[in-house]
Amino acid sequence: MKNAEVRALSLEELKEKIKKEQTNGQTLRFAHAISPLENPTRIKYGRRNIARLLTELKRREQEQNS
Repeated sequence: MKNAEVRALSLEELKEKIKKEQTNGQTLRFAHAISPLENPTRIKYGRRNIARLLTELKRREQEQNS
């Protein structure tokens, strides 16, 4: 997910996407602990997506407070 796509999301969509990505990441980590994933870099990209989403959420919260 690119930054432009993240900025286009509404606040509710952003929060929903964060929850979805976090649960997906947790599922991937559990699956990887049991048996190695075919593509373990998906875990890394998931973490980066969560960071992008959280960064945008914090940016919007700061804009509202300013």
